Amino acid sequence: MHEQIIGKSQAIQRVRELIDRVSNTNLNVVITGESGVGKELVAQHLYLNSPRNGKPFIKVNCAALPDTLLESELFGYVPGAFTGAYRKKRGKFEVADGGVLFLDEIGDMSLPLQSKLLHVLESGEFCPLGAEKDVKTDVWVIAATNHNLEQAASEKTFREDLYHRLNIIKIFISPLRKRVEDIPLLVRYFVDQYSPLFNNGSFITCDHVERLAQYVWPGNVRELQNVLKRMMVLGNFDEIIDELEDKSKSSKSAPSSPVPAWLAPEMIRLRNEKGENLLSFSLKKIKKKAIDQVEKEVISAVLDKTGWNRSNASKI
Repeated sequence: MHEQIIGKSQAIQRVRELIDRVSNTNLNVVITGESGVGKELVAQHLYLNSPRNGKPFIKVNCAALPDTLLESELFGYVPGAFTGAYRKKRGKFEVADGGVLFLDEIGDMSLPLQSKLLHVLESGEFCPLGAEKDVKTDVWVIAATNHNLEQAASEKTFREDLYHRLNIIKIFISPLRKRVEDIPLLVRYFVDQYSPLFNNGSFITCDHVERLAQYVWPGNVRELQNVLKRMMVLGNFDEIIDELEDKSKSSKSAPSSPVPAWLAPEMIRLRNEKGENLLSFSLKKIKKKAIDQVEKEVISAVLDKTGWNRSNASKI
């Protein structure tokens, strides 16, 4: 079973909406966001929701290989192309024909390789190393990066024409610290997922979840996932959360006051934009926020219970 995109924040709802709208197109997509936010997961969901889902999904990490190896990995080669090339190697563009080629960390690709990639995107053809004829390919290219490609293009470290060719659709995934309301759902999801494996997780309490929601998560969802694995294997939940809180205290970006996860985003937003603190946040606003939160949770629970039958949910 494939991992889900978990969250109820507006940012995650927007990502889901874009996936639904873009999946039936062949428009090039760039997925941006910090390391660990789930860029590959979004790429996989684009693929799974597309008509290409019966064809290959091929991932290439552009930062993991030197230029010479990355070039042969993408385009392949024929026997005799270079010393040691004794047999034909199919490149990922050929292997992914009819499916999706996911180019992760594309911001780390060298300028010469960017030129070759641009040619493939424009013509639908590529030439394996040492070959005399071009090979046609039909791939949907989805790229991902934690770099600012627009800035890189202006600084001439990334080809501007390639940037515009790739950036037809841009999907930005917000860092976890800016969508705190997603943390309780992510915790529940990962605990349910790993409990059968580690036979632990029943001791994670609401207090643990609330404390986890106060951490800034510089490693985003990947860090949360790994912390929960460690907690469930070792069983020392409080000790591990204490370590996170100690790290938060030494971080300038850490929230200064613990607040409920559903209220934290509004509190942080007000402090950042208006300079207000908890004392200036009126009881009237808190009351409205709390009522809205309860209404959302009740409606969501009833819809889940009725299988999203709105008529039955409305009666209940």
